[in-house]
Amino acid sequence: MTQTQPVEVIPQPRHAPASAPQPTAGQPYEYRRRPLVEPDWTRFPGWRHVTREQWESAQWQRVNCVKNIKQLRTVLGDLVDETFYADLEADQKALATMSMLVPPQMLNTMVPFEPMSTEAFLADPVRRYMIPVASDRRTDWPSHPYATRDSLHEHDMWVAEGLTHRYPTKVLAELLSTCPQYCGHCTRMDLVGNSTPAVDKLKLTLKPVDRYDAHINYLKTHPGVRDVVVSGGDVANVPWRNLESYLMRLLEIETIRDIRLATKALMGLPQHWLQPDVVEGLERVARTAARRGVNLAIHTHVNHAQSLTPLVARAAQTALEVGVRDVRNQGVLMRGVNASAPDLLDLCFALQGEAGILPYYFYMCDMIPNAEHWRVPVWHAHQLQHDIMGYLPGYATPRIVCDVPFVGKRWVHMLTEYDRERGISYWTKNYRTSIESEDLEALNRRFAYYDPIDTLPESGQAWWVQQETATLP
Repeated sequence: MTQTQPVEVIPQPRHAPASAPQPTAGQPYEYRRRPLVEPDWTRFPGWRHVTREQWESAQWQRVNCVKNIKQLRTVLGDLVDETFYADLEADQKALATMSMLVPPQMLNTMVPFEPMSTEAFLADPVRRYMIPVASDRRTDWPSHPYATRDSLHEHDMWVAEGLTHRYPTKVLAELLSTCPQYCGHCTRMDLVGNSTPAVDKLKLTLKPVDRYDAHINYLKTHPGVRDVVVSGGDVANVPWRNLESYLMRLLEIETIRDIRLATKALMGLPQHWLQPDVVEGLERVARTAARRGVNLAIHTHVNHAQSLTPLVARAAQTALEVGVRDVRNQGVLMRGVNASAPDLLDLCFALQGEAGILPYYFYMCDMIPNAEHWRVPVWHAHQLQHDIMGYLPGYATPRIVCDVPFVGKRWVHMLTEYDRERGISYWTKNYRTSIESEDLEALNRRFAYYDPIDTLPESGQAWWVQQETATLP
């Protein structure tokens, strides 16, 4: 690993001469408080007559999700030109790993405070990952040679349908395979959402009641598991009665001490989490968790400060008021979206200071197909972690992590070796996954992670071209 050379510090005189000018260098990042604002949805031709009552209705939001190009045209009208729609159609037909599904709430945070145009829409950070177009993606290396549709091997580690046991004390429970919104960079693109021309999705085959029973039975017989991430898909798509029943069954297991609800919908569809039946049900679960001494938290997924509005803040605050211990954010680093220190700091201050959501993790974008234009190299993640330190309160300073295949989450500085020229980092681990119980060498092995090839020096890119050529028949 390349070591940064220390900078020589030259002692300065204690007192400059009275006549000497006093330059002001300024700070790399200047904090300014920015109160949250709900953008005016009536600026879109298709929503010109939508009332506030409609906008704040979860049912209206779900019914009016944008699912295809025709519906997007209806909303945007002539605010963007035909070149954009052609670009989007090309992506949907050949490259997209996720079908289009964008709630009005999310679409309304794209180009929120300036005139809408084709150029502004293409440049918008939220649009870049929620409505990707063909021209966004790389043509030289659209996918890394080692990209896979289940890059973290979660399906390989299923101990029951939808239950991934990767860490010794934690499991991931995928209750369903749908979300209220589909992100272009979804790490579970092999299972979540509708099939696309590029990806024929896997399917959950058990009835939900049988799937949930299998989860509970496994957890009852594995007391070493204390932490359950309840996800999918998105738990906001589970009928509340079913979700509450599942959570109450988890709370009956004495060894479960942490439950985390994973829902991007807290940001993408906050109206769901503000529905009276959901709020009342969440309070029942939170009270039961508190009596049992179980930590109940919500984990959401916000990637840019634009996505935070007063409705999102109200949903987060309501969850805290009814007894949820923490609402935390897990974002994903993506080029063109948030991969700069100012963008990350703006987002974290908006999360922590304005929305009551704790910045927690930023993941490096996973090695899935057609995602190279989003991914950043490890060295860039190192630099970002350095550059955001010291501005936020310590408890609200997020960790940037690399989710290494077969290893799990590692802080980006935890690599053991790094070949910068070829973009290969090597990582070790201190536990066995559920598929390594008989692997005596698992804790001695090094596991590789790969930088985007276009970010490498010319020599490194040439090396990968040679590797590709050598594998051709």
